[in-house]
Amino acid sequence: MTSQSSTAAPRASLSLFDACAIIVGVVIGAGIFRAPSIVASQVSSETIFLMLWLAGGLISLIGALCYAELGSSHPNAGGEYFFLRRAYGRWLAFLFAWARMSVVQTGAIAAIAFVFGDYASRLYSLGENSSAIYAALSVIVVTMLNVIGTTQSKWVQNLLTGGLAIAILAVCIAGLTNAAPAAAPVAPVSASGLGFSGLAIIFIMLTYGGWNEAAYITAEVQDGRRNIVRALVIGIVVVTVLYLLMNYAYVRVLGLDGMKASKAVAADLMQAAFGGAGAVALSIIVVAASISTLNATVFTGARTNYAVGRDYSLFSFLGRWNEKSNTPVRGLLWQGAISLGLVYLASFTKDGFETLVAYTAPAFWLFFLLTGISLFLLRRQPPTAPNPFRVPLFPLTPILFCAMCAYMLYSSVGYALSLDSGSIGAQLGIGVLLLGIPLLWFNRRSAAV
Repeated sequence: MTSQSSTAAPRASLSLFDACAIIVGVVIGAGIFRAPSIVASQVSSETIFLMLWLAGGLISLIGALCYAELGSSHPNAGGEYFFLRRAYGRWLAFLFAWARMSVVQTGAIAAIAFVFGDYASRLYSLGENSSAIYAALSVIVVTMLNVIGTTQSKWVQNLLTGGLAIAILAVCIAGLTNAAPAAAPVAPVSASGLGFSGLAIIFIMLTYGGWNEAAYITAEVQDGRRNIVRALVIGIVVVTVLYLLMNYAYVRVLGLDGMKASKAVAADLMQAAFGGAGAVALSIIVVAASISTLNATVFTGARTNYAVGRDYSLFSFLGRWNEKSNTPVRGLLWQGAISLGLVYLASFTKDGFETLVAYTAPAFWLFFLLTGISLFLLRRQPPTAPNPFRVPLFPLTPILFCAMCAYMLYSSVGYALSLDSGSIGAQLGIGVLLLGIPLLWFNRRSAAV
């Protein structure tokens, strides 16, 4: 490795549109094609169903405003890792970086890859292990695309996100203009006195998840102080509008009872609108959604590996930025290797996607909560960038965000451990996270020698 590689740093090469495309691409994935039927089974009326999806967008916007202050005050390719390090110290930052590289981000990449594999297999099966084979291939191809360069990967992201938005709008239009009789009523599922259960919130927030990845591109966005705020707000507003349109289309065509009885609500909508060709079209849309999300997640994920490699001798081999491609090549390859290992392990479980969601969720919401709390701690420190954005209605805004994170942490642990297949993934994820403690001790000892 040349000295140029070791001294190179991220360049501000991403425009506002690029940043918006990454945020929208990360958030909009296969979840919107799977979660609504589960949410419908946990609510008592169509109005509450739609209001919860609107609430999910508002909660995400509150969190995004908190992240906008963190990102504009302390722009850094390490994102949440950098915030946690400044707020709590090196030990927690190390545990977060370890969790992100081994549990959170790599688990998310593997889970998204499995969604791609499931729907690609519907178009063309590769045999008994078709989903896992497609998942592994998608991780390899997307990782290598990002290794080639930031310019290439961002243009692919823009193309996929634009195509995905058009495809989703087409589904919405089909649902809004081709009403079909609702399915026969099914037995209602008990909900709380509010008319919905906590499980509904879990799946809605999981479907909205991913906007926090914007924290990892703050150092690469042009006019970062203004554009990172704009990108977060615009991205979440776009996602919320698309989600509301799709869910309204589901309700209009199938009705709430029809959604409760559906195992693939979007496929049923397309079947009602276009017949058999609609199911094929849906599979293509979900494949595009998965690739778009996978590309954006791989793009942002390797930035933490680069940041931790600069700060800890144990992972110093990751702290290299390639000047030619403007990417953390070693961080990308390391991330890809771990993701492939998780794809392999999950291929032996009953449902690879479900196992990987359980694997990532508790650690994800734990550090999400700690990042929200860090806003209060970092307010006491001088910002590293001039004239940062300040979250409105402080401290109410971050308090609401932290409260939601705490609820999601509690709910995700309880939900994951309640599933036979999910409990294995959750326990493995917690075990891998705890492995970071002896690694932290080993890093301190080796650094002292």
